[in-house]
Amino acid sequence: MRVLLIGSGGREHALAWKIAASPLLTKLYATPGNPGIGREAELVKLDIADQASVTAFCKDKAIDLVVVGPEGPLVAGIADDLRAQNIRVFGPSKAAARLEGSKGFTKDLCARYNIPTAAYGRFGDLASAQAYVEKMGAPIVIKADGLAAGKGVTVAMTIDEARAALAACFDGSFGSAGAEVVVEEFMTGEEASFFCLCDGVTALPFGTAQDHKRVADGDTGPNTGGMGAYSPAPVMTPEMIDRTMREIIAPTMRGMAELGAPFSGVLFAGLMITENGPKLIEYNTRFGDPECQVLMMRLKDDLLVLLNASADGQLGHMSVRWRDEAALTVVLAARGYPGAPEKGSVIRGVEEAASDGVQIFHAGTAINSGALVANGGRVLNVTATGKTVGEAQKKAYAAIDKIDWPQGFCRRDIGWQAVAREQAG
Repeated sequence: MRVLLIGSGGREHALAWKIAASPLLTKLYATPGNPGIGREAELVKLDIADQASVTAFCKDKAIDLVVVGPEGPLVAGIADDLRAQNIRVFGPSKAAARLEGSKGFTKDLCARYNIPTAAYGRFGDLASAQAYVEKMGAPIVIKADGLAAGKGVTVAMTIDEARAALAACFDGSFGSAGAEVVVEEFMTGEEASFFCLCDGVTALPFGTAQDHKRVADGDTGPNTGGMGAYSPAPVMTPEMIDRTMREIIAPTMRGMAELGAPFSGVLFAGLMITENGPKLIEYNTRFGDPECQVLMMRLKDDLLVLLNASADGQLGHMSVRWRDEAALTVVLAARGYPGAPEKGSVIRGVEEAASDGVQIFHAGTAINSGALVANGGRVLNVTATGKTVGEAQKKAYAAIDKIDWPQGFCRRDIGWQAVAREQAG
């Protein structure tokens, strides 16, 4: 098979690494890619927004499957453009990608199909949103409706914080993504990430993880795109997975089909495990980043076989096998993240840090005058496996200590909840 992978982050490096291991693969291309992805694939320069150029490339290279990594192109409708030219794609249609592209759309779907989630209101103006916040009180959650690169959500612990978050949305801090807001009740519990591969009809459970969104140790500081993750998530017991499939995933699949937008690709449910069971925080319509990195380390099966089955509507015949080990990834970020990261600093020792059971996925890197340099906010994902989360954690941080990058930083407590559970026995 000849495959084109779209994307340039740590998630896409992990996907490239796993796809490259498939016996089915003849040739892997990636656009725009990064130096790490360039070790697994041939990098090509394509304008993803230019349908004609992407289609022409796929036809010229006889591409058998396009794998779309990030949410932006999916929400913009790249899968529809390719399918219209009879090019096979792993990823949802534009209509189905609204599950991520509009938080309000997803909340309304939940209300219509009785999917457990936080109580909410949708607002298109500041005054009515503020009135709702005053009525509901704090803590309360403010979300920009559209795509905001993981930064459009504020968990406001006070009314003043909520007012500031609303003002940021409506004054254009998140562009058009903040033109409408969703205001939600604050839920308490433990968060978990749950994934399913879908083909429009079947949803096949595809692993669990726990992400660490806050920038600093102890889950403090502003939200980020994710500072680390581990898999599996202990809170997602077999019973909790079963409930999530029945109460959240199944009605979503049914609802999307009834709306004329059957969901195909990967459905990523951000969950809050409350005392009353699982509740949906939000949907993403692509693999999580950095959750994808830990899932790929644990996946026993050939990823390309599974992606093909999703694209062909054949997941009803498939199962997924996982390695027994836990996996943990730590994000090395550039100073300044999640604000304005410092770019261009040289990173040394990455090759020496990788070892048996440790993979280092590139997220925001570039090559400058032959040196590896930081080229984004989240720069490297140091990912390790171990018999326990604690063992994987030790290996990951030991690898980080071998990397020479003074301008980088990371959290030092990724996996703390699982490690505390293990130590408690």
